[in-house]
Amino acid sequence: MEQKSNTPRLPLPQPLVGAEAGTFTEFTVTQRMPNIARRVIAENKFPANINASLEKLASELPSGYLPTLVDDTGSDFADWSKYLESYKEQRWIDIPWFFTETYFYRYLLQITNYFRAGESQGVDPFELQKRQGLETSLDSIVALCTQVNGWLNVSEQENQLRQTALITLLYFGLWGNRVDLSLWSAFETDRSRFDIQNQQSHILVDDGLKVTELLVNSNSGRVDFVVDNAGFELVCDLCLVDYLLGSGVASVVRLHLKSHPTFVSDAMIKDVHQTTEFLLASSNPEVTSFPQRLQQYIASDQLVLCDDYFWTSPLAFWEIPESLKNELSHSNLIVIKGDANYRRLLGDRHWDFTTKISDIVCYLPVPMVILRTLKSEVVAGIQPEVLEEVEKSDSAWLTNGQWGVVQLVDNN
Repeated sequence: MEQKSNTPRLPLPQPLVGAEAGTFTEFTVTQRMPNIARRVIAENKFPANINASLEKLASELPSGYLPTLVDDTGSDFADWSKYLESYKEQRWIDIPWFFTETYFYRYLLQITNYFRAGESQGVDPFELQKRQGLETSLDSIVALCTQVNGWLNVSEQENQLRQTALITLLYFGLWGNRVDLSLWSAFETDRSRFDIQNQQSHILVDDGLKVTELLVNSNSGRVDFVVDNAGFELVCDLCLVDYLLGSGVASVVRLHLKSHPTFVSDAMIKDVHQTTEFLLASSNPEVTSFPQRLQQYIASDQLVLCDDYFWTSPLAFWEIPESLKNELSHSNLIVIKGDANYRRLLGDRHWDFTTKISDIVCYLPVPMVILRTLKSEVVAGIQPEVLEEVEKSDSAWLTNGQWGVVQLVDNN
């Protein structure tokens, strides 16, 4: 397969930093991140000394300096020691935002003794929010599972049906963090009448049809998912996985998950298992048949769960370790989910919003589709006329989660 460039084809612009006054980045570092640290105190039963350290972290974020990471036996400690060399004695708000956020979550785990032997070892500080994300979306889960079962029960999987199912599930993957039923058209008796038109009006780049054509014509190859959030969004991703495998569109799916808790709701291997167990406990047979299939896929190695410390590192996507890059190169399609993964793809830098995305994301030798709801001030690949229209209609379009992209990057 043709070897790709290891970096973007264009000169790298400046990274986003928290010191940029009036930006969402500044708001995140000075307000959102302190609130997250304090919510960890409120939602867990950590000892007083841990809570005091979390409060100290929260109070120092707006103007304080990066604290030192000590060896807490975490497997990534040596790597973090190297990453931190460039930013010693600098303030949280003065260093690249992506580094700031990833280090915040890693340092939070040091405080809570996540890696150390003891009663707090392995305790996910965001467990409550993940569980609530599932519990509050039960109606949505039932509706989605019922629809997927209906598609899979059609004996002859014609290409037209496959494309309808795939485009619908791609949209659910995109909007899955909206835990409601707005994706179904007014709860008509025929739930297959998916409100595509309404969804498309808020998708700034929509390569959905190209993606479904690529999948349908892929001769049952391998699909890799770089997963984002647990909760209902993970259910949406697993429904797409279920359909890919159950319809024969894919023969193997690999899920790439986080190696430890990060970005509050990001999914780990244990979250896939806990989600499966949660669904198995349902009294609704439309729901329980879904996790039963997932367990069978896992047992037969058609569904493979894997993690890597790269996904919790501060590195840009083009700094991917060679071993992981080689692993991903065997895929027919990589599905990349979420805002933080999108920021990693673009190095979380100030690219012009109309920059051709394939000139930035040119370092993997297989097609990628990016499903991302915009929640930060970084994006590329927007057509100038689309950009002009959205800037006129919604001043907060970059960060309010109301706009999305389904971007296919196929450098071949």
